[in-house]
Amino acid sequence: MRSAHEHVLIPTLKRQLVDRLIDRREFVRYAALLGMSATAAYAFVRKVTGEPLVAPAAAQTALPRGGVLRIGMRCQDLKSPHTYSWVESSNSARQVLDYLTTTGVDNVTRPSLVEKWEASPDLKTWTLRLRRNVKWHNGRQFTADDVVWNLKRVLDPKTGSSVLGLMKGFLLEEFETGEKDDKGNARKSTKLWDANAIQKVDPFTVKLNGKSAQLAVPEQLFHYPLLILDPAENGEFKVGSNGTGAFSLVEAEVGRRQVLKARKEPYWGGGPYLDEIQFIDLGDDPAAAVAALASRQVDGLYAADITQLDALQKLPHVQMYQVTTAYTATARVQPIKPFDDKRVRQALRYAIDASAILQIAHKGLGQAGEHHHVSPVHPEYAKLPAFQRDVAKAKKLLADAGYPNGIDTEIIARPQPAWELLAVQAMVEQWKEAGIRVKINVMPSTQYWEVWTKVPFGFTTWAHRPLGVMSLALAYRTGVPWNESKYSNPEFDRILTMAEGTLDVTARRELMVQLEKILQDDGPIVQPVWRAIFTFHDKRVQGFKVHPTLYIFGHQLALTS
Repeated sequence: MRSAHEHVLIPTLKRQLVDRLIDRREFVRYAALLGMSATAAYAFVRKVTGEPLVAPAAAQTALPRGGVLRIGMRCQDLKSPHTYSWVESSNSARQVLDYLTTTGVDNVTRPSLVEKWEASPDLKTWTLRLRRNVKWHNGRQFTADDVVWNLKRVLDPKTGSSVLGLMKGFLLEEFETGEKDDKGNARKSTKLWDANAIQKVDPFTVKLNGKSAQLAVPEQLFHYPLLILDPAENGEFKVGSNGTGAFSLVEAEVGRRQVLKARKEPYWGGGPYLDEIQFIDLGDDPAAAVAALASRQVDGLYAADITQLDALQKLPHVQMYQVTTAYTATARVQPIKPFDDKRVRQALRYAIDASAILQIAHKGLGQAGEHHHVSPVHPEYAKLPAFQRDVAKAKKLLADAGYPNGIDTEIIARPQPAWELLAVQAMVEQWKEAGIRVKINVMPSTQYWEVWTKVPFGFTTWAHRPLGVMSLALAYRTGVPWNESKYSNPEFDRILTMAEGTLDVTARRELMVQLEKILQDDGPIVQPVWRAIFTFHDKRVQGFKVHPTLYIFGHQLALTS
């Protein structure tokens, strides 16, 4: 029996937990998505299993106050949050701007600017009830108008936000623009599928009325470009920008540093404890970050690289943090010769040994990739037969595609983090044996950030997402901003939309088998590894927990003297 306010699918989840069809963490995650409080979900797990599944501790109230925290992190252009492509940008803006929800270090999504949410039985309608105690820095009340403006802006194709990829199957429909592309095909764009798709119900309530079911709306609302901006600033973020967060941006210089000062007014989310946060850009050289932490020029690093690991572990004043994650990088091609032939794309995959590359590039820390971008840490991951290296098959595929003497091409890579270049170098050596001759063009990170979606053949890092369907929607759905490979497969899109609306993880896993097989057979990527994530902070840093997406929450951090 369920309570009057419980979602109709919660009893199904409870039964699946009792019958051991889902594990404890999956129950907590999905129950929270359906509006059950994380506290209640954790309590039910304990009641059923008799074993505590420990939730992350709440922010401590006894943390010391004051001090300046300095973190080594690349300092990128911050001016357009809704089109951010890299986590580092969001880490700076996150201190000033808030999200509607927050997905924690345990992959459970909790309320943020949204105080609670409710999903309809069919998962097509999501009601967002906003906090009433949030004010912008300029004193204005935060309301539903702010939410509606932000959601409509990120889903406007003119904005170019990757949020569009996540919500396309749920809230958008395609239409022909009346124009033709270079090949004479009709150009398409997207629009809200219904005038009421994003509906203001009252000053503190917003409804999302979808055309199809969507299980992950609360998680999508924490996609890192979906920072909630003041509509009066028209999508821009800069020094002095208005926000609802615990800090104000007082200095920002790309490639050098970004400075955030704590606000005097109480923050609705608790804290802050620090006086100031400084993000300091230490460049592409991994040795510079080690030296900065060793000499106490910084108090911590956004992320550490495998080439820094040994040196950092020897520093007595720092602590290592590690987390299991779905961080990866993919060598992806766009559909231009010779990669417009799927046999050439297949040859790229058959010519490499992912396990060997994991050892060479990441000292075996992580897992071998399977060329479909769904991680073993994702709940709907489906284990397919292991993908074996077969150089003879790669050569035959090339010959069948019209390249009996192999191919010559160029891959764009960046020097930092250093494991990426090591992985590319290892793949290039393996490709060579199959007649795939690849020149490496090492582009400074600052340049690669600008062109990552444009280069024909590139190696791009992809951050952790809590669900596999989110990674696939962002990277491989037809026509969306982060589809850097320009991949398009209508059958893939159709099954993906079905999977996005399937709460039952067993049923979703069956759909994922199809999606993974399509990408392995037809897709545009070579995915060598899932990388382990680790970072280091001075032991004086308090309140830090490493997030699987490497997000930094400054209002939770403190420094001991």
